Amino acid sequence: MNGNHQNKRFRRSGTDRYLAGVCGGIAEFLNVDSTLVRLVFAVLTVLGFSGVFVYVLAWLIMPAHNERHSLLEQIIRNFQGKPRQS
Repeated sequence: MNGNHQNKRFRRSGTDRYLAGVCGGIAEFLNVDSTLVRLVFAVLTVLGFSGVFVYVLAWLIMPAHNERHSLLEQIIRNFQGKPRQS
């Protein structure tokens, strides 16, 4: 198995992004074209499977490309009165 595959992280993309980088991050992780991932989200939204909800949820739980913690983790830490971690 390739060593790069073992170190692969599920993160939002910093370069391939239209909104929050979720589709770009998923595409990078799965090694597929980001247009395909965006199309899947669009189809899920149109068919009523709440692609928007899944996108927002992924945005909250996927750390940004240069962050160690997700937005949701940072919100929870803020709510608990703990200092922000990068």
